[in-house]
Amino acid sequence: MLVAGEASGDLHGATLARALRAAAPGVRLYGMGGRRMAAEGVELLVDVTAAATMGGAEAVGGLPGLYRAYRRLRAAMIGVARPDALVVIDFPEFNLRLAGAARRAGVPVAYFIPPQIWAWRPWRVRVIRRVVSLVLAVFPFETALYRRAGVPVAFIGHPVLDALADAPSRAEARKELGVDGDAPIIGLLPGSRRQEVAGVLPVMCEAATLIAAAHPDARFLVAQAPTVDAQAGHAAGGPALRVITGRTYTVMRAADLLLATSGTATLEAALLGTPMVVCYRLSRLTELMFKPLIRVPWISLANIALGRAVVPELYQRALTGPALGREALRLLDSPTALARQREAFGELAGQLGEPGVGPRAARHILELAETQPRASTAGQPRREPASRAPLK
Repeated sequence: MLVAGEASGDLHGATLARALRAAAPGVRLYGMGGRRMAAEGVELLVDVTAAATMGGAEAVGGLPGLYRAYRRLRAAMIGVARPDALVVIDFPEFNLRLAGAARRAGVPVAYFIPPQIWAWRPWRVRVIRRVVSLVLAVFPFETALYRRAGVPVAFIGHPVLDALADAPSRAEARKELGVDGDAPIIGLLPGSRRQEVAGVLPVMCEAATLIAAAHPDARFLVAQAPTVDAQAGHAAGGPALRVITGRTYTVMRAADLLLATSGTATLEAALLGTPMVVCYRLSRLTELMFKPLIRVPWISLANIALGRAVVPELYQRALTGPALGREALRLLDSPTALARQREAFGELAGQLGEPGVGPRAARHILELAETQPRASTAGQPRREPASRAPLK
C-alpha cells in the first residue's frame, strides 16, 4: 500500500511505483495518491491530492474528507487483504496516524520522505520510533538524527534527483514554450495547494506589474499544478500572464528568475540552476500556532539544505507585492547576484546523493515486505479490497 496526500507526494510516489514494478513485476500496488501514481499502476482507493491543505487553521475544512480517507485505508489494511508493507510518503499528520494503525495490524511501515524533525516538532521522532519500521531518509543529515533516536534508517537520496532526470535543457524548454530572443522570462510558481495559490499568487501578480514597468519586454509564465486553478490570480491591468499546466520543470528551466512558493519546488529549481525569490503566507492563526515549533531560520529547502541564506525569502507580513517586486528587480539587474545563486546551487547535487533513488527505495521496501515479522494470518485467504473506485 502506497499513501501520498498532495501533488509532490504523488510525483514521488509515481517514481517509487515505477521502480517497484520494475523490481518485482508481480507486485500489487494500491492506496492513496493522484493521477501520476494511477498512471504508474497504483489502484487508487482514495485521492485527496486536489484537496490538500497547509495544516493548522487552513486544514480544518478538509478534516472530514481526510477522516473518510483514513477509515477507507485502515479498513483495507486490517482485514485479510492487508498489504505486506505500507509505504507512507510525506503528509505526516495523516500518515503517522495511518502508520500506527498499520503497526497494530502487524503491517511493517516504511516512511519515504519522512517528517522534517530537524526543522520543527522534533518530538515526533518518538512517534516515528514506535510506528515506523524503516525511515528512507532523503537528506544525508537526517540519517544521524534518526540513528541517535533509535529509528532504523537508510539514506537513499532525494527523489527530485530522479524526477529531474527528464527535465529539458534551457534551450529545449524555451523552444517548447515558444520563447525566443533575449527578453527576460519570469516564472511564477504559486504552489500546489489552493490556500497557497490564494495567498501568494495575487502578490506575485503585483510584483509582476512592477517588474514589467522596469522591463517592458519581460514575459511571465505561471506554472500551474494539476491540483489547482491559477487563473483566478490574474490582476486586472497587470502584465499578461501565460499559464502553463503540468510542465513545471519546463518553466523552471526556461526562466531567468522564479518567484516561488516555499516547498519542494525550491529544491527542484535550485538543482536545475534557476535563481529565485522564495515567498510564503499562512493565516495569522496558523502562524501563531506553528511559529514556536520551528527550529530553522529559513523556509526554503534550498537554504535549509545548504545551511545558509542563498535565496531571499519573504513571508507573512514581509510578503507584499512591492517588496517581492523590488527583490526580483535587485536580482534581475545584477548578473553577479544571479551568478552567486547559481554557484551555490552547484553544491547541492553532491549533497543529495545520486540518481536512482526510486530503485534504491524499492529494494529496501521489498526487503522489508519479505523479512519483517507480521501478525499471523494462517488459514486466512487474501482477497481484493471491496472497491477500487476512487473516493473524492
